[in-house]
Amino acid sequence: MNVSSLSEALVKASYDLTGPVNPGSAAGRVYAKLRELITSLDLPPNTVLSRAQIAKEHEVSQSPVREAIQELEKEGLVVSYPQSKTLVTKIDVEHARVTQFLRLGVELEVAKSLARKGNPDVLLPSYRILRMQKMAGEDRDIPEFNALDRLFHLSLFQAVGTPSLWHLISGRSGHIDRLRHLNLPDPGKMADVLTAHERILAAISSGSLADVEEQVRAHLSGTLASVGAIMKSHPEYFD
Repeated sequence: MNVSSLSEALVKASYDLTGPVNPGSAAGRVYAKLRELITSLDLPPNTVLSRAQIAKEHEVSQSPVREAIQELEKEGLVVSYPQSKTLVTKIDVEHARVTQFLRLGVELEVAKSLARKGNPDVLLPSYRILRMQKMAGEDRDIPEFNALDRLFHLSLFQAVGTPSLWHLISGRSGHIDRLRHLNLPDPGKMADVLTAHERILAAISSGSLADVEEQVRAHLSGTLASVGAIMKSHPEYFD
């Protein structure tokens, strides 16, 4: 597998969701692809989504496209105007805050559970992903870096046997994901993420629940702490 195809595979794996639409169905495939394009900002806010064009690109009828768009509407990622058009929404910062609050509570418990177990072997996949993420950072490969970021956090949930919980939270994180995509290219941001991941793994390995809480809180609060600067730099993405 060449570097390009590896990057594509990583991105796909990081966006595979156990979402509201059957992932094996036509609607599920359309939903997953549209959601990936929206959350990665390949489809920025105010992009018009043509159901006919989407159906043609995916070689499906308009029925599964309609179902996929309905689910994206429930997440607040698109808005449909009757007898008019469907648009990608702007980033909802309040929605991002609520989702992050939920994720913080869950991921803290995941990390603390790993610290209590005291089994360093379960962290080996996380360390491997972190090494790959460092290489992506050195190459300034933002899509691959972001994909590996998602896989790093998924690996922690897998280590405690709850990957479905990660997918559940991830499937509601569209707005915070878009914020991260805007924040990640900022100078020093990727280095900060790598340092945070190293510290989280070190805290888990130490068995110190206080250290785990400190590091997870610091890491997961990073993007929202910068939301003012992000909005100032990218006003077109926000209301």
